Amino acid sequence: MKTFSMFSSRVLVGLVLAAASLGTLAQDFKIGAVNIERVLRDSTAAKAVSTKLEQEFSKRDKDLTASIAQLKTASEKFDREAPTLPEAQRVSRQRQLVDQDRELQRKQREFQEDLNLRKNEGLQQVVEKLNRVLKQVAEAEKYDVILQEAAYINPRIDITDKVISIMDGAK
Repeated sequence: MKTFSMFSSRVLVGLVLAAASLGTLAQDFKIGAVNIERVLRDSTAAKAVSTKLEQEFSKRDKDLTASIAQLKTASEKFDREAPTLPEAQRVSRQRQLVDQDRELQRKQREFQEDLNLRKNEGLQQVVEKLNRVLKQVAEAEKYDVILQEAAYINPRIDITDKVISIMDGAK
């Protein structure tokens, strides 16, 4: 029993010493936080990605919008004329509308997939640049930890504006 008591007292002393040293470590610990959403929305690099995507995909988007309007007009015309059309002609036009709709849906899916792919590629480049800047800031200003995701960020440790300005200044 004496051995257990001596062991537990050593553990207790060790815990007290560890707790005391944590207090001094906490004072030297430097933490920062970055709002990734804001960086991906407000940085010049992110805005450039958005502008480039808009330029690249605007023509296809306009073409799709025109095709949707054209199909809607053709469908409305068919609905008006269907009761007076002969059976064979009505079935043929209905089949054409279904084929056009199917083709339009395929083009919309392809457009969305291409847009998402290009957007992800562009944002990946921004994130890589962000990570380089975060490492640079952490090393230059002696941060121990920089958090990228948090439910709440105290303005005292928020370095988002600094990171955005460095990203915008660095080429």
